[in-house]
Amino acid sequence: MATAEQKKLYTQEEYLSLERKAEVKSEFFKGEIFAMAGATRSHNVITGNLFSYLHAQLKQKGCRPYANDMRLHTPGTAFYTYPDIVVVCGKEEFLDAEFDTLLNPVFLVEVLSSSTADYDIGRKFMRYRSIQSLKEYWTISSYEYRLQKFLKSEVDESWVFSETINPNDAVRISSLDVLVSLAEVYEGVEF
Repeated sequence: MATAEQKKLYTQEEYLSLERKAEVKSEFFKGEIFAMAGATRSHNVITGNLFSYLHAQLKQKGCRPYANDMRLHTPGTAFYTYPDIVVVCGKEEFLDAEFDTLLNPVFLVEVLSSSTADYDIGRKFMRYRSIQSLKEYWTISSYEYRLQKFLKSEVDESWVFSETINPNDAVRISSLDVLVSLAEVYEGVEF
């Protein structure tokens, strides 16, 4: 007998049907739908700064950045989410003819808040690692100067971690061969 406390589980098809009509974005994992939190000013400034920079730098490289609203699907884990920034190089692969769910990112960025940091660095990154095309993942703090870079090794596909906290440093997006300064990423952000 079902109890009132049991959660309704959805199929991926049901989630996509609901999500494509929804006014608020939600993540999907293992049959459950989770509403996504809104973003702070700092979060939006950081995302906007990096997206603008990438858009200008990638025009001639055959790569396209998307910010906030491009849904991503990780086939190995049946996970759907909306990274803050996603970059695809070459031919884009989509889940279906709606062209709203990307399958083959090369570079992903999540801007962290104090409430999402553990999730974005932990379980979410674990799910992202199942994406074969993914070469690099960044987390950028919205409450202090801190950029964490996870780069997939071409030798054994392990993930190599590095971190930058100095606003005067520049960091290479290795998967895109682009250099960006932390000062540019955080321009206009006040702590």
